[in-house]
Amino acid sequence: MKFATKVIHAGIEPDPSTGAVMTPIFQTSTYAQAAPGDHKGYEYARTQNPTRSTLEKNLAALENGVDAICFGSGLAAQDAVTKLLQAGDEIVAVNDLYGGSYRQMVRVYGPWGLKSRFVDLYTAENLEQEIGPDTKLIWIETPTNPMLNIVDIEAICTIARKHGILTCVDNTFASPYLQNPLDLGADIVLHSATKYIGGHSDVVHGCLVVKDPALAERLHFIQNASGAVPGPMDCFLVLRGIKTLHLRVQRACENAEIIARHLAQHPKVAKVFWPGFENHPNHAIAKKQMRMFGGMVSFDLKENTLENATKVLSSTHLFTLAESLGGVESLIGHPASMTHASIPREARLKVGLTDSLIRLSIGVEDVTDLIADLDAALELV
Repeated sequence: MKFATKVIHAGIEPDPSTGAVMTPIFQTSTYAQAAPGDHKGYEYARTQNPTRSTLEKNLAALENGVDAICFGSGLAAQDAVTKLLQAGDEIVAVNDLYGGSYRQMVRVYGPWGLKSRFVDLYTAENLEQEIGPDTKLIWIETPTNPMLNIVDIEAICTIARKHGILTCVDNTFASPYLQNPLDLGADIVLHSATKYIGGHSDVVHGCLVVKDPALAERLHFIQNASGAVPGPMDCFLVLRGIKTLHLRVQRACENAEIIARHLAQHPKVAKVFWPGFENHPNHAIAKKQMRMFGGMVSFDLKENTLENATKVLSSTHLFTLAESLGGVESLIGHPASMTHASIPREARLKVGLTDSLIRLSIGVEDVTDLIADLDAALELV
């Protein structure tokens, strides 16, 4: 089954009781049992919900996994992965990543005795020297947030597997339409489904997809035992969003390429970060493991002061100044004070995340309107 067919049909059947084509919202907290333990596969809605079950089957198919596990947010999904570890274990993570991921690793689990190190994984061979006796998980984002660096998933996973270490790939920026890390050797794929998978900025949701049934069982246990589950309405909204995932992401990618190349020639712009550029350090890897280069673009100004960045950020009309990404509408953001404020400034600057860096989530609007909006804002610098 091809991807465009999977988003519509995989794991989805008409409701057997009514024939409803759209999966119903099973808004219930519990289920009737004929006798103790005699039920129809559902006991309590934290543990199972038919709307959520359908979504999990669909997500597993999109990432070519055996099972998916849904959560109330992307960070709740990350929390479940972290709970596979124990005090004294170490996470080796890529050094450019979402600020919320960094915050959870360092400030939530650090005091519990879990160690996290953030290193350059853009040359896969670097991983060999970073692995220690306590390393139990490799954490990858690719493309990274917000510098759009590329990690070679297959190479990293090959090294990790040799050492018996789990790999988790945060695939939020790419979406399953552009990249499938399980096919490249990853053990776990994570999505903040709030972003491209939901696609309409109206739901907060997270998921994990795995290829090993035993690992899926462990994560389902954590899902139920910890209870960070999504409600049925959230699952319904994500299912609805998935049906147009391929169309939305393709259009966002097309728009992003035009905008990235336009900004690269703009006299007010110093540098544009986008993996589709032929001179991007890992462009060849992006071309190998992605189908297109994504809808995210970051850039820095020639007069790269916070004051100038603020002028641009506050002066667009079609680009909404807001957190998040991956919706149908275009967003503009300031990572240093928004999505990555929890990362110490020194650590941000080491990876190039300056106080003036601007991040764009390109939507599906007419690209000429988007370019005119950015040009008008840049004229104020």
